[in-house]
Amino acid sequence: MAPALKDNLQLTAIGDSTAIDVAEDDLEDVRLLDSYDDKEGLEEGGGGIKRIQVKVTGMTCAACSNSVEGALMSLNGVVSASVALLQHKAYVVFDPTLLKEDDVKNAIEDAGFEAEILNEPKPNHTKPHGSTLVGQFTIGGMTCAACVNSVEGILRKLNGVKRAIVALPTSLGEVEYDPLITTKEEIVSAIEDAGFDASFVQSSEQDKIILGVVGVLTELDAQTLEGILCNLKGVKQFGFSRLSKELDVLFDTEILGPRSLVDAIVRESSGRFQLLVKNPFTRMVSQDDEESSKMYKLFTSSLFLSFPIFLMRFICPHIPLIYALLLKRCGPFQMGDWLNWILVSVIQFVIGKRFYIAAFRALRNGSTNMDVLVALGSTAAYVYSVYALLYGAVTGFWSPTYFETSAMLITFVLLGKYLESLAKGKTSDAIKKLVELVPATALLLVKDKDGKSIGEREIDALLIQPGDVLKVLPGTKVPVDGYVVYGSSYVNESMVTGESAPVLKEVDSLVIGGTINFHGLLHVQATKIGSDTVLSQIISLVETAQMSKAPIQKFADYVASIFVPTVVGLSFLTFLGWYISGSVGAYTDEWLPEHGSHFVFALMFSISVVVIACPCALGLATPTAVMVATGVGASNGVLIKGGDALERAQKVQYVIFDKTGTLTQGKASVTTAKVFTEMDRGDFLRLLASAEASSEHPLAKAILEYARHFQFFEGSKDSESQNDGSTAMSAWLLDVFDFCAVPGRGVQCVINGKMVLVGNRSLLTENGIEIPAHVENFVVDLEENAKTGILAAYGSELIGVVGVADPLKREAAVVVEGLKKMGVRPIMVTGDNWRTARAVAKEVDIQDIRAEVMPAGKADVIRSFQKDGSIVAMVGDGINDSPALAAADVGIAIGAGTDIAIEAADYVLMKNNLEDVITAIDLSRKTFSRIRLNYVFAMAYNVISIPIAAGVLFPWLHVKLPPWVAGACMALSSVSVVCSSLLLRRYRKPRLTTILEITVE
Repeated sequence: MAPALKDNLQLTAIGDSTAIDVAEDDLEDVRLLDSYDDKEGLEEGGGGIKRIQVKVTGMTCAACSNSVEGALMSLNGVVSASVALLQHKAYVVFDPTLLKEDDVKNAIEDAGFEAEILNEPKPNHTKPHGSTLVGQFTIGGMTCAACVNSVEGILRKLNGVKRAIVALPTSLGEVEYDPLITTKEEIVSAIEDAGFDASFVQSSEQDKIILGVVGVLTELDAQTLEGILCNLKGVKQFGFSRLSKELDVLFDTEILGPRSLVDAIVRESSGRFQLLVKNPFTRMVSQDDEESSKMYKLFTSSLFLSFPIFLMRFICPHIPLIYALLLKRCGPFQMGDWLNWILVSVIQFVIGKRFYIAAFRALRNGSTNMDVLVALGSTAAYVYSVYALLYGAVTGFWSPTYFETSAMLITFVLLGKYLESLAKGKTSDAIKKLVELVPATALLLVKDKDGKSIGEREIDALLIQPGDVLKVLPGTKVPVDGYVVYGSSYVNESMVTGESAPVLKEVDSLVIGGTINFHGLLHVQATKIGSDTVLSQIISLVETAQMSKAPIQKFADYVASIFVPTVVGLSFLTFLGWYISGSVGAYTDEWLPEHGSHFVFALMFSISVVVIACPCALGLATPTAVMVATGVGASNGVLIKGGDALERAQKVQYVIFDKTGTLTQGKASVTTAKVFTEMDRGDFLRLLASAEASSEHPLAKAILEYARHFQFFEGSKDSESQNDGSTAMSAWLLDVFDFCAVPGRGVQCVINGKMVLVGNRSLLTENGIEIPAHVENFVVDLEENAKTGILAAYGSELIGVVGVADPLKREAAVVVEGLKKMGVRPIMVTGDNWRTARAVAKEVDIQDIRAEVMPAGKADVIRSFQKDGSIVAMVGDGINDSPALAAADVGIAIGAGTDIAIEAADYVLMKNNLEDVITAIDLSRKTFSRIRLNYVFAMAYNVISIPIAAGVLFPWLHVKLPPWVAGACMALSSVSVVCSSLLLRRYRKPRLTTILEITVE
């Protein structure tokens, strides 16, 4: 009989036994209680350092949490103590030789609160020091760049946090942290204590799954579920939340797979429990919808209560019967005053409570934001109106009230926030569309022990495992990355690669998850799942890009840090200016409102200045544009890795192209094979094929393909599938020893006891082999016709030459000309010889070339152009291009290239098409034109509106902005900036027919 357990359970395997410990809700990270490393390395009394969690009941405010923290820190032996107010928890690190757990509990209870010790997880494995996790957190309540700076500053001060980035438009934070030092609960707590809402989304941990459980109705059901998990081999930890019905499981991937885990739970429960995998991306999308829904409810509630106030102020005075009722006295005030006061109080302190809370927390953390301005302006109008009422009741002198100012100000600000949340949601449409590409379920072919299909079953797409064979019906989506094992069909890959034409898929063809199968039936074997799929990597790349800050954002961050104090100062000066001027008679009393005073007149100008100023527009100008641009780029097959890359790309002055596989198709073919000795032609090709079989170079594959046509190898059309040592090929190959690839030269090996060299002139001359004049002339003739001459030597004798041609991409010449039209200078760099390089450059009209450059030398070429401060882009596709891609200001990897090249690049072109180089630069230029426009608008708005609100035009034009109109202007200013950024969604990349019409902007 399993013992009665609390909400959460965790396993620790010791030998063959299982230990059960109470754990906290989410077991994503692991802590070792007996190996806590404090910064100062405290180990008092020779004992270890222990860490516990304490549930604290009765805390209501920050003063309570400070009281608990103070009581804990006063205990002798406590190393550190932190209190999470909203989670009602305290985290205490102490020396167990000086203090006991009961002492901690008693100290909290003596402070006037209830305390309960919560046990910490004791995992059966440890994480090495220095290993970090990257966690994503949703952060609600941020309104401007000042909020972002505040959250980032708080996160970076946390022990164990290595890096923290916060994105305003997505309301996401990405934190890299050491789980041995801090937990995600502490990160969430720190964000909430700073005055923002926070929740954990996902982490980089691979051996964890979050499941929604259906069927747990009673405590007995929960204990049954926990009992099943206790007996499952491979389960390390788990935690089940009764409230959310979510099960977190940490498991050993070598013993257990996600589907095996789910199947085992369903089987052991006899089908009583049904489990659904939680997708973190869909959870984020639903949170965006919840934010918009919340703002809509607040706005409609405020509008509903403000409408009667508006009627009483502007409409009812023209309706005698109703106006008479409002003027009827009820106690010390008129009926209309009572209604105004009651309605506005609800708007001010119930609906507008969020502004006070956010403003208080911002000020507590030493920062200021838009909420401070709204709270200040609306409170000033409300407090004055209440004062005017009370003063009139006491003295009989009735001054005008401005209750409608407070109510309508909050209403318009909430309208702006609602529209802003809708618009910001649109900026992340690209990620939402990518997430929706993944089908919810997949058809798994069930096989017997002999590998024969015995049936099929529908499974959750998130439970697919490598090696699964899946059935893809016509018209359905491919669930994961893999290759075709049966059938043929055309597949639409436009949603992932941007390529509009359907692609034929046959046996052994690779397919991408999320693409649509058109007509034929396919059986696909899964090779990549989860975060390893192309679609997941694209989503992750786009998310990361949207999290990063463009350097231009630093300007907005600086302005935001001083904006609110500056505006408050200007507001105070405005009040003093108008009040003192009126007191000394600088303007006539005719300017005053009816029954008004100089104080009220000056106060309204002052409030207008406070509420019209908008730091939000500045804070949103860059990140919203970057978000839309990265999404638009992804939909066009151009993946951008961040705002900094986007900013650098629009300043590019040089584009350096690698030749092979970038300007050319990368599908080299042998056009000539000439033997200069008595060796048989067949033996010559066999020797070359044997030497090149272990090479991954495109030219090596071309030689193998050419040899196959001469019937050295049996009929396969796919050279790539055969050059890795298959039985058919190896039967014809000679035995090779001491194979070595010489970068920038060729290959060398030993066959039949003799040295074989296959490569360029340098390889042969460095090994003391002379090149006769007639052979040199033959090679020169090949090179002048844009072909590469590959020389072969056997022993100490040159035996022959192979001519290899790599056709140019059809769009290469047009793209080069288009770059020149854009004011960008194209350059070609290659490891090939000068004659071949010049011939290729002539075809695409590139004047500046660098030939015979070693892979490491490409980076030196880039640095030579960067010396004068020029911005250089590098376009490449191979492993040998990765140093150059990393050295360039903007690295652009062709999507058909290697993973290493893609990793080193700033831009990834999903298609093997050079037109997208134009798209990348053109999109970055248009994006930063939009960002500059956003900044001009945001700055101009504040520069123009603040003086008008302060009454600069009033002496001549008698124009003044009532505070509620100023609030409406402020709300709409940030909406207009976001809408301006959304116009980038209309971007259309230049086509081949229009590229040549591009001119320098």
